[in-house]
Amino acid sequence: MSARILVVDDVPANVKLLEARLSAEYFDVMTASNGTEALALARRAECDIILLDVMMPDMDGFEVCRRLKTDPATHHIPVVMVTALDSPSDRNRGLEAGADDFLTKPVSDVVLIARVRSLTRLKMMTDELRMRAITSLEIGMQAPERSAIADAGKGGRILLVDDRQSSYERLATILAAEHTIDVEPNPPEALFHAAEGNYDLLIVSLDLNNFDGLRLCSQARSLERTRHVPILAIAEAENATRLLRGLEIGVNDYLLRPIDKTELLARARTQIRRRRYTDHLRDNVQNSIEMAITDALTGLHNRRYMESHLATLAEQASTRGKPLALMILDIDYFKSINDNYGHDAGDDVLREFAVRVRKSIRGIDLACRYGGEEFVIVMPETDLHVAGMVAERLRRSIAGEPFAVHKGTKRIEVTISIGLTTLEQKGEAVADVLKRADTALYRAKHDGRNRVVSQAA
Repeated sequence: MSARILVVDDVPANVKLLEARLSAEYFDVMTASNGTEALALARRAECDIILLDVMMPDMDGFEVCRRLKTDPATHHIPVVMVTALDSPSDRNRGLEAGADDFLTKPVSDVVLIARVRSLTRLKMMTDELRMRAITSLEIGMQAPERSAIADAGKGGRILLVDDRQSSYERLATILAAEHTIDVEPNPPEALFHAAEGNYDLLIVSLDLNNFDGLRLCSQARSLERTRHVPILAIAEAENATRLLRGLEIGVNDYLLRPIDKTELLARARTQIRRRRYTDHLRDNVQNSIEMAITDALTGLHNRRYMESHLATLAEQASTRGKPLALMILDIDYFKSINDNYGHDAGDDVLREFAVRVRKSIRGIDLACRYGGEEFVIVMPETDLHVAGMVAERLRRSIAGEPFAVHKGTKRIEVTISIGLTTLEQKGEAVADVLKRADTALYRAKHDGRNRVVSQAA
């Protein structure tokens, strides 16, 4: 799917020129003639990148950009200011407003398209993370947009790779006003340094002596531990072609020497804010996955995970000709615990029960909360005799020490009943194994509870 570019300019000739350039590169182009219209289109999620003029009658581009970057619905959309203004103060004002880049007219087609493509890749990656993280809102996790908007982009960890002392000393002094800076003057060591340092930003000089700075950028993009760290490249003005090549291989932003102090700080803040936002999205995705397969109260795997994973364990056992033990555990008279001590006490018992279960099984064993006060333990490569000993040890650990409830103010006796069986017939359905263990559990409860009953295949 082609990226959708929103061109915002009140001069029709400018709009048509940009539209022709972008359409020739197979981008879908939308247009808006004023800031109000642009904000409305952006809020409806109808664009991937915004090319924004500064001088407009109703609302200038600086204000439009500021509103885009402070709105949770639009702050993640890359904004490139394309304007005739060319003073450093205008450029810095645009970057401070949140613009991802500031291009001065006339803009060469090569530079424009390279920048748009670079930001398109970034936007699509962010959109994928945002889409995956949407479910985190449904399970009560906090969306990262608010914190991203409030983030000033300061206090980052930056690795500066530059082998010219006069250059890296000046850059480090500037950046140290807002960030923690490490300087690596030895380019061959930079990648190892970057991989070990947990950095928020890499700043790489492309004018290194006897070393290709672009190769370093490419290697950083291919290495798992640095793949998502933003890269800000620095080069001499005559190396513009190399900078464009850098954008193609994954450089996020660039600066031409001589470096303006304010612009350096502004671009560093932009990259660090984006890094933190995407990291937060990735964390949300990972937490969502974990929460989807984990019981929130006990921290054990839930029934959904058990049912899918048990099938895999059973298939492996059958293929390898190894036994697989399965036990269903039920806390005796759990309803009376809730009735007599309250549901908070019941939760305390379930949490402590999960702790004791973990202590009684191996790392390769699978422990799940099956539902309510019922639990399942699956033990690979374990026969009925060994599993019976484990089950008995677990039963004793539950019955042998009272459970503390109500923050330790009361202690109550708890026992469990366990039904145990094994998968020993190649190709047997896991549903049959569960049913056999459940039948054994019923016998344990019928025979007086607080006991282990085994049922062979």
